[in-house]
This record gives sequence, C-alpha cells and structure tokens, in this order.
Amino acid sequence: MTNEWRRIIAALANPDRRAVWAAAVLVTSADLSDAKRAKAVNALRDAGLLDQEGNAVTVVFNELLAIEPEVRREGIDRFIRNGRIEHYPAKPSLRHELLEWVAGALPAGYKMTERELGDRLALVADDVVTLRRYLVDAETLVRTPDGAVYEVRQR
Repeated sequence: MTNEWRRIIAALANPDRRAVWAAAVLVTSADLSDAKRAKAVNALRDAGLLDQEGNAVTVVFNELLAIEPEVRREGIDRFIRNGRIEHYPAKPSLRHELLEWVAGALPAGYKMTERELGDRLALVADDVVTLRRYLVDAETLVRTPDGAVYEVRQR
C-alpha cells in the first residue's frame, strides 16, 4: 500500500485546514483570517483535497480506499522479499528458522565447493559470506576443516 494517505491525514489533522476543507465541501467560508485561510488552502491543494479553484475534492478518499492493502507478512516471510533475504531476524529462533529455509533450498547429501555454495547462496542473499557464516555457526552446514567443501547437515 502506498503512503499517499499520509498527506491527506496530515492535511486534515490541522483544525484550520479542516475548517477550510469543510467549508469547501459545504460551499461556505471558513471563519479564519485571510493569512490562515490562504495557508490552509495551499496545504489542502498540495494534499489533493482542493482543486485550483478551491473546490473540495472528495474522490481522493475513494481512490485511497481502492488501494489494495499490503498483506501482513508473518514468521520468516517478514525477512524475505521476492525470494531473497532482505534482512536477518535478531531473535535467534527466527534466525534459525530462516537458516533452515535456506538450507532446505540446498541439495541434501551433495558436497559443494565454496564457490558452488556461494553461487547457490547468491540466489537468496546479497551478502553470501555472512549467510554462509550464519549457516555454519548454526550447524545447518558442515564444512571440512580447510573450509573447501560444504554439505547440508542431515536432520
């Protein structure tokens, strides 16, 4: 969902602007000084609530209501966008779940060189080195002592 609604709410949060907008909707005039009225009119025009002639624009509410709300992501989906890790959870249990998700996408029982592993991890993360370190530290991946060969730990 866009943040387009914020400019409208911000414009209507001010009582002078609300009075001017209400007056425009009711086709009357707001009881404000000329300076306050002019300032409110400019802000309402910027928000799309008044047209250039000072008439109320109410279609903006229908347009905002027609925007599909963003689906609230839960679990590890909060950290993944378009199949890639956006950021890592601070909570250890969620981080472990995210690392299990990554390991589940790797071939089980297949020994990979560091380069092969890096190529596969690059499909889901920008920082391959950090992800590889997290996977090894979580014992989701095992590696040879020289770090040349990696394998998904069988659970």
